[in-house]
Parts: sequence; C-alpha cells; structure tokens
Amino acid sequence: MAATLTLAFFDSPVWNNLALILGQLLLVFIVFWMVFSILMAILIVISIHKKQMYFPRLLRPFFTIMEGTVKIVCLLLGVDGKELMEFLIRIDNEMNFSNFAKTPVEKRVIFFPQCLRSRDCPAHLTPDGLKCVSCGRCGLGRAIPALNAAGYKTFIIPGSTFIKRMVKKYQPKAMIGVGCMMEVKEGLQMGRKISMTTIGVMTKTDGCVETTMDYEELMEVASLGLAEQIVMEPDPRSGTR
Repeated sequence: MAATLTLAFFDSPVWNNLALILGQLLLVFIVFWMVFSILMAILIVISIHKKQMYFPRLLRPFFTIMEGTVKIVCLLLGVDGKELMEFLIRIDNEMNFSNFAKTPVEKRVIFFPQCLRSRDCPAHLTPDGLKCVSCGRCGLGRAIPALNAAGYKTFIIPGSTFIKRMVKKYQPKAMIGVGCMMEVKEGLQMGRKISMTTIGVMTKTDGCVETTMDYEELMEVASLGLAEQIVMEPDPRSGTR
C-alpha cells in the first residue's frame, strides 16, 4: 500500500511541477555560479596585470571556494599558476598589514628557512632552531641581529613542523614567514587556520641551498607599526646578497 502511494506521488502533477521548479532553480544557480566565477576570474586577471587590488576581501574567500574553476578560467585568460599564486599571496598580505602593524613587536616572530644560509654555515641546531652566529657568510647574520634588537623573536627553521612547535611554545600574535612560493602559501594557510596574523615574504630564488631574498623588503614589512625603520648593517662584501 505504501509503495503504491509513493509511486502515485511521483507520478502526480504535483511532483512533476516540483521537480520542474527544482530543476530550473538548479540550472539558474549553476549559470549564476559560472558567470560569477568568470567575472571574478576576470577581476583577478585585471588586478594582476594592473598590479592593483580590486575587492581583495571578496576575491580571497571566493577563490578558496572555487579554486579549481578560477584557475582554469585564469589559465584560459593567459594567467599561469605562478602569477595567480603570487597575486593571492599579495592579497593575503594586504589584508593582514593593518592588524600586523597593530601587534606589539614583542608579540611578533619571524621564521627563516635554513636554505638562506651559506653551505659553510657554522650554525648549530638548538631546541629553538638553528642558532645564527653572525659569521658573515650570508645575509641572515645582518638581518637577525637588527630584527632581534627591534624586539622580534627570530627562528631559522629546519622544517615546517618546527613552526607549529615554536608558535605553541611562545604564543605569538603575528608572524612573518620567509620562504619559497609554496612555503609562503602554506604558511599563510596555517596562519588562517590558527587565526594568527601572518605576512609572507618570498625568497628571490628557489632551492635547498644558498637561496636569496630581498632583505630590504623584509625590513619594510617588519617595520610596519614601529616608530622607526629597522635597518640592517651594511654588507661589507661586494656583489653578495
């Protein structure tokens, strides 16, 4: 009896009309979502080419939801994955600059990848990471003392899991993560997950040994919200990073 009533319902005009309405609503939603995705992708492409942020607080969460679709549309519009990722890192940084500047410097930390050091680096591993001895073989020996003097806690980390341990140990409110594009992306994602203000600074070269970075860019970011600009000691060597 129940089965007969069920079949009768699905054969009834009421169900047919309901199914038609649901199908139309689904079609409208799909069309709207695709059009919206294309418009957002176009906005991202324009922002990348003009090097100007348009509606970053709208673009970032939208990209998180529709990453695959946006990547395909951007690729069709001539934007490769690297350009797109760099743009998203810029969005994250721009959105975090204000809160970062408001965070007391003693509540900020900076994580450096070990690949920045010289292949002849004499630093030894401690519970808080590699301990720089300012030997002069790389830029870290000039950057870290300047940052520490300004009030930052700095770490040269042997791996990404080390960041979580240091965050748990020291409980900072904001951090700067230095690394290659993928490392910075993962660091920003981690910052969002733990609700920590995070700024990413990308290295200029990739690799596992003797990578380079723009230390002036780092000092500008690290100086946000401070009364004075953090300045590194001049490099006594010529033609080095």
